[in-house]
Amino acid sequence: MRDESLSHLDESGKARMVDVGDKDVTRREARAEAWVLTSPETLELITSGSIPKGDVFSTARIAGIAAAKKTPDLIPLCHPLKLDTVEVGFEVDKEGSRVRVESRALATDRTGVEMEALAAAAVAALTIYDMCKAVERGMEITSVRLLYKSGGKSGTWQRE
Repeated sequence: MRDESLSHLDESGKARMVDVGDKDVTRREARAEAWVLTSPETLELITSGSIPKGDVFSTARIAGIAAAKKTPDLIPLCHPLKLDTVEVGFEVDKEGSRVRVESRALATDRTGVEMEALAAAAVAALTIYDMCKAVERGMEITSVRLLYKSGGKSGTWQRE
């Protein structure tokens, strides 16, 4: 017997790709975030543009956008979507010695863009780590999470 809430399982419990062919095409949006915790010294190097590998935020932004576009290649049961746009932004918290990565993905399609937004935030955070690891290996990536999703049958959801 199949649990209807686990739509990625077939009748015998095996993983499968969900058939979205009968779903309505609607405008879908998702936003996600990730945090990169650094030392104050590393954060200063990032914000001053002094990281030896180059412009951390520009590189991380491009990496996040590319990750969103490659999500179905990375996560086996995700559907390929025609993304309308992907945005990746950064907020520096000097007091907390951390960087907040926020992503936003939009598509007009039959299934949501949550995984694309999450992939964008996570890979942008990983790229910050990669760009800065020569000066600090103890950075942490935390709180990769969905903030908001809209569109489709399940409607709108927002993290409190």
